[in-house]
Amino acid sequence: MTTPRPTTELTADEARRIALRAQGFLGTPLRGAGVRGVLRHLGAVQLDTISVLARSHELVPYARLGAVGRKTVENAYWKDTHAFEYWSHAACILPVEEWPHFAFRRRAYRNRPHWNHDLPDGAYEQVIKQLRAEGPLTATELGGAKRTSEWWDWSGAKVAVERALMYGEVVCVERRGWKRVYDLAERAIPGALLHDELDDTECLRRLVRLAGQSLGVGTRTDIADYHRLKAEQVDAVIADSGLVPVTVAGWGKPAWADPAALETPPRGRHRTTLLSPFDSLIWERARTERIFGFTHRLEAYVPKPKRVYGYFAMPVLAGGHLVGRVDPAREGRTLVAKQVTLDGPKAVPAVAQALVEAASWVDCTDVRAELVDAPELREPLTAELARLVA
Repeated sequence: MTTPRPTTELTADEARRIALRAQGFLGTPLRGAGVRGVLRHLGAVQLDTISVLARSHELVPYARLGAVGRKTVENAYWKDTHAFEYWSHAACILPVEEWPHFAFRRRAYRNRPHWNHDLPDGAYEQVIKQLRAEGPLTATELGGAKRTSEWWDWSGAKVAVERALMYGEVVCVERRGWKRVYDLAERAIPGALLHDELDDTECLRRLVRLAGQSLGVGTRTDIADYHRLKAEQVDAVIADSGLVPVTVAGWGKPAWADPAALETPPRGRHRTTLLSPFDSLIWERARTERIFGFTHRLEAYVPKPKRVYGYFAMPVLAGGHLVGRVDPAREGRTLVAKQVTLDGPKAVPAVAQALVEAASWVDCTDVRAELVDAPELREPLTAELARLVA
């Protein structure tokens, strides 16, 4: 692919601030927008099974809006057919208006030659029939999610309904006790959106444009990673996506930016908060290191003896920088920072503020720090926590 000559040069600091504003952490782009505004602004909110303070899809709007009620978050996602769950960056909640733009992925699944689970004869037709008559239903209500206790040993009904979800004939309309609740797409998706009429090129062009808007500025890899596109898919449409080529000092690779993000310099108040490890600000590890000089890795699936920062280490954002990590847990109404990593003494007030705000959000009345990577900072952090909690 021949990249047009960039007309805009950005410093690394300008790129960082553009990215923060695009993700809703600088200025007030999402003030008053609510959870639904956050979802539209980001384009995708990742789901994950892990729940420590809260589940990741709750932590994402919290990080941008503050202490919005957790029930409010769930209702904002699922009520009134505002969103649907599908495969984007991972399993994600997506704005319902983007349904047509995932037609390329639904077609790819329908044409997929090999699957990890065999589909029993008649199972697909049976779940569609049952959903039509009784839906919305969970996999358990459809006949059982598993054949045995092994996580991977799906029942025929589960295999069938997940296949139907990938094909787009079935939609996950909510999560109930973390179980997917399935319904027919013809019931769940507004009629004007329920189609696969857009060809792959139009779908990809839209998703590349959305990724660029949500990132503010990014390399081809950054943009591809946002909705898990292939590099060649990005290459095929980026020239017509509306994004503009730029150079960013120190990045060493071509980049593209949302032209609207270049019109005005990012200004405003920075958010101080804990970030879910699955927050879209830090989805791509190489991008996080490039922009923030911060190595981010989820260690939940790393054997405990090999963990460096903890099971669910949450980066701390303050002043537009990632200034530390906290591995949280709860003991009754105490939020426990089991392990804290601080980027020097200046990070202490920000980390304490982020911890106390998060504790209040999840109805904890006290905060306790245990292991602090720099022992000399444990006492100042404990003192600051005590001051803020008092």
